[in-house]
Amino acid sequence: MNRSLGQVRLLVLIVTMGFLFSRLANAQQLAATELPDAPDAQQAPVAGGATLPSEHSDPQTKRILGIFPNFRAVTADTHLPPQSVREKFVTASQDSFDYSSFVLPVLLAGYGQATNQTPEFRQGAAGYGRYFWHTFVDQTDENYMVEFIVPTVTHEDTRYYTLGPGGGGTMKRIGYALSRAVVTRNDAGHDTFNISEVVGAGAAAGISNLYYPSKERTTGNTVDKWTTNVGIDAASFIIREFWPDINHWLFHGDKPMANH
Repeated sequence: MNRSLGQVRLLVLIVTMGFLFSRLANAQQLAATELPDAPDAQQAPVAGGATLPSEHSDPQTKRILGIFPNFRAVTADTHLPPQSVREKFVTASQDSFDYSSFVLPVLLAGYGQATNQTPEFRQGAAGYGRYFWHTFVDQTDENYMVEFIVPTVTHEDTRYYTLGPGGGGTMKRIGYALSRAVVTRNDAGHDTFNISEVVGAGAAAGISNLYYPSKERTTGNTVDKWTTNVGIDAASFIIREFWPDINHWLFHGDKPMANH
């Protein structure tokens, strides 16, 4: 059944998280045992005895490992103006049509065909094409519902604001990331129920019934796809939360900023 592809997508994200966290832990342990403590960054003095803060580049990258879109992530302590309707549309489009957004549908289409998830799609090149475009459209319509259409109506900010290392320990940051599936900011900057995620993911699951074979259009499949979509987004928030740390320790990217 097509719902299994969503579960595989979630599993891919969980495995990716496990791999990245294990590499991060190893890198931190190696740094703690083999490297001397680094001196604190010095601030440049200016006239009048004041200091200028040391420069930081944005530790968030547009893509994670080059294969996962990361256009919604905002670095800790970054203050942005309200997200415009145009910005919501652009972000949804980037998450849907950037080259990195094709990686997961390509893999899931291959898995779906290899395991004959939807027999109506059949085998061969034509069958793979059917698996691919269904998976790609699933991803795209959810992106536009969650990141553009619903939040435009509800005036919600679809960006993920990281808590950062200064916001608490690992478990607190994981809890914060998971909570963003049901809590977000509105355009005024206040916390609110994440209607765009919950309703948008459900609407996308319902829309998918328009183009899947009739045998797949069951209430159970629709609810399963809805909850899986929300779970996938929650898992992706955890990856976004810790990506600056991982990027810094493993790939010598910019050091994550701490909250003050």
